Amino acid sequence: MIITEEQVLAALRHVEDPDLKKDLVTLNMIKAVKIEDKTIGFTLELTTPACPMKEMLKNACTNAIKHFVAADAIININITSRVTKPLDTTQLKAIKNIILVSSGKGGVGKSTVASNLAVTLAADGAKVGLIDADIYGPSVPIMFGLVGAKPSARETEDGKTLILPIEKYGIKLLSLGFFADPDQPVPWRGPMASNAIKQLFNDADWGELDYLIVDLPPGTGDIHITISQSFPIAGAVIVTTPQQVALADTRKGLAMFRMPGINIPVLGVIENMSYFTPAELPENKYYIFGKDGGKELAKQYDVPFLGEIPLVQGITAAGDNGAPISVDIEAPLAIAFSEIAGKIAQQISINNVQTANC
Repeated sequence: MIITEEQVLAALRHVEDPDLKKDLVTLNMIKAVKIEDKTIGFTLELTTPACPMKEMLKNACTNAIKHFVAADAIININITSRVTKPLDTTQLKAIKNIILVSSGKGGVGKSTVASNLAVTLAADGAKVGLIDADIYGPSVPIMFGLVGAKPSARETEDGKTLILPIEKYGIKLLSLGFFADPDQPVPWRGPMASNAIKQLFNDADWGELDYLIVDLPPGTGDIHITISQSFPIAGAVIVTTPQQVALADTRKGLAMFRMPGINIPVLGVIENMSYFTPAELPENKYYIFGKDGGKELAKQYDVPFLGEIPLVQGITAAGDNGAPISVDIEAPLAIAFSEIAGKIAQQISINNVQTANC
């Protein structure tokens, strides 16, 4: 029996991406089919390297070929990715997706979440940048061990000066904390702060990025509106803690992204400090700040609940020591952040495909 490429593609038309609701061939995710006797090889091109379903899709492709083509076929599948982007890319064309990480109030661990999501996506193979836009308390210099670091710059052929982001753990980083004395307060007025933030986007040499994560200040203010209305945003992630005072402020922050004139997709809610587990009692969970507040908020606003992050001393210690906890990819919390990052990347891919089909 001679196996043909047409037979292989016909079999793979039976494999549907469960999120995009189309088969892999129609989605143009099958590339470079090669056949030698009963050995079949091809590339499965996903929409993000952080796809949480890559193994499931790989197994489904194998099963389809064995069922519809040849049960004794030898199948070699190479998995790659090509990150999708929204249609509106009139600015920052080399940056495919800008993700805002927001919170209604301070102290909920928003910067910790933003930093670990960036580390996780980069570890999965994505090209990632992180902007620390929290003008009142920039924490990226501390979390990445870069206190006192100063970005360099380069001149372009047309005489423009571009800031060169600092790279660490595979991430390109910029923070307003790089340009100020860490021991001196910076009294920002609204327009001055907004212009400074725009410079981090427009006057930096970001190169090509799959994801640019933006750690916003807490609340709803000038910086949120400036970024939301100035750049094409793929979506916003909302960070909260379970207690009611945090949830009350988070509702306002979430609702802001749905206001006319802003209208940014909310990718989901992350509940930080969900529960406490003592090291000596690893099976126990103590819900000291309340329970399921983030889940209820996500349900109320009909947005995905992305996951829970427990209250663990190691998270704080890792950030204080200049290495977000997800740098150790085998750590249990790194796995939790990886699952959340996969869900975010997955939701962005769905939104981008839906936008392209409109």
